[in-house]
Amino acid sequence: MKKKKRIIWKKYIPLYIMALPALVYVIINNYMPLYGMQLAFRELDYSKGVFSGKFVGFQNFKFLFATKDAWMMTRNTVLYNLLFIVIGTVFGVTVAILFNEIRCKIAARIYQSAILIPYFMSMVIVSYLAFAFMGGENGFINNTLLKLLGKEPISWYSEAKYWPFILLFIHTWKGIGYSVLMYTVRLLTINDEYYEAASLDGATKWQKIWHITLPFLKPALILMTILSVGRMFYSDFGLFYQIPMNSGHLYNVTTTIDVYSFRALMNLGDITMASATGVYQSAVGFVLLLGANMLVRRFSKDDSLF
Repeated sequence: MKKKKRIIWKKYIPLYIMALPALVYVIINNYMPLYGMQLAFRELDYSKGVFSGKFVGFQNFKFLFATKDAWMMTRNTVLYNLLFIVIGTVFGVTVAILFNEIRCKIAARIYQSAILIPYFMSMVIVSYLAFAFMGGENGFINNTLLKLLGKEPISWYSEAKYWPFILLFIHTWKGIGYSVLMYTVRLLTINDEYYEAASLDGATKWQKIWHITLPFLKPALILMTILSVGRMFYSDFGLFYQIPMNSGHLYNVTTTIDVYSFRALMNLGDITMASATGVYQSAVGFVLLLGANMLVRRFSKDDSLF
């Protein structure tokens, strides 16, 4: 029995070696920084060392809730994420199903590759692309589209009312490639015999999607939603800071918890406050993840994460 186990262990050695770089990265990037969580509960004192400051409990967390902007940044973070989850899921599933209907493999690969390009773009590049379209004097929209329509130019970086839609559009455009990839992988596991049997029964295209495609996509949908709920109190810093160019006119609609923490760090230079923000977001995210998983587990045990 021991010899058999030894043989099986040796069989998987190449896989362990392949996984080693990823494991090292996760340990360095995700687990080693956990030691720095203590900064959130200490008073900053460089003379004694970064990690030797006086223990002050939850004192550093007060700046998040004592400010008059506490409600605004929490509202923005949560509502934007809810919007991103709903719209991202709907568009991701729709585009994945449309791609799945393409029978030419070469065309499907080209489209799938093209839609992934924005996902790998740096948010700095995306911010310059956005400025090229929305710039006040030389922007494409003001100089070309609005001029052709006989409309007055719009000062995009001063008008807050447009930005919820702009941020939603950019987030969806940039992230849809990843969503489509996740759903497409799941769609590839569906046996064509299900669709052939449905065709023989006279099922329409919509009936095939509703009764075959979507039920097969349900595990992937639930998984993506649970993970998104776990990050409900996080926001894409580049999306909310770099895209609006940190414009003061847009603070009411672009200030999220991450952005507020960064501004506080830059203005006050107190890294303990920024650490407190990270701990707060992680704790709330952990609770939300557990809650979402428990809810899924209650109605569909097979679809839960654990």
